[in-house]
Amino acid sequence: MTRAVVLATALAVTLLFAALLGVSDGAATQAQYQNPTLNATVGPDMTIRLRNEAGAAVTTLTPGTYTINVEDLSAFHSFALVGPGGVSQDSGVDFTGNVSWTVTLTNGTYTFRCSVHPTTMRGTFTGGTGGGGGGGVKTILPGTKLVLTSGPRQVITLKTARGAAVKQIKVGTYNVTVRDRSPIHNAHLRGGGYNRATKPLSYVGTQKWKVALRRTGTLRFLCDPHAALGMRGSAKIVR
Repeated sequence: MTRAVVLATALAVTLLFAALLGVSDGAATQAQYQNPTLNATVGPDMTIRLRNEAGAAVTTLTPGTYTINVEDLSAFHSFALVGPGGVSQDSGVDFTGNVSWTVTLTNGTYTFRCSVHPTTMRGTFTGGTGGGGGGGVKTILPGTKLVLTSGPRQVITLKTARGAAVKQIKVGTYNVTVRDRSPIHNAHLRGGGYNRATKPLSYVGTQKWKVALRRTGTLRFLCDPHAALGMRGSAKIVR
């Protein structure tokens, strides 16, 4: 074999390895930016599940963007997901097969359920630190301006005027702006010795409430007609 042939062969091998390395690096880079994946199944019997990539049931997730692969195995069920940040997805009752969603999850509680059997086929998981009183939960102080929003979609939230979800709040008095955005929902706040709701149900508008929380416990915010369908939340009241 001549020297020229040897050099040509060595060059070809080098270029081949470089090409393969480039493909590998490209694939790794692409995989690095893929969204974390969740796997959901509903049916064919009265079961509904949401699991992570390792196959474990989802209970808590870090806020961020996720891909949810839904396997709907029954024309009598659906997989629906609702929660903070305007998340509202439903595979549809008549649909069977596979569908993928890209959703952005924030702090708060999310509910997944069958829209036909919402009380028996359902589950929840928490985005972020959740509603407990442990580390990382910011305590809201008396005098903080709050906003309670119900609707227009099937979502209810309690946040500060700056947009932070209320998870833990001190005993005291608060000015709450209540925004009832749908004639099929209401806004109900109760706990700590306070209990008030927008009425009648057909009411749509904005109200100002002075909310006095007089004792520790749980502050609940909900839409009365749709609390069982996930339109509810809570915060811990502390001294």
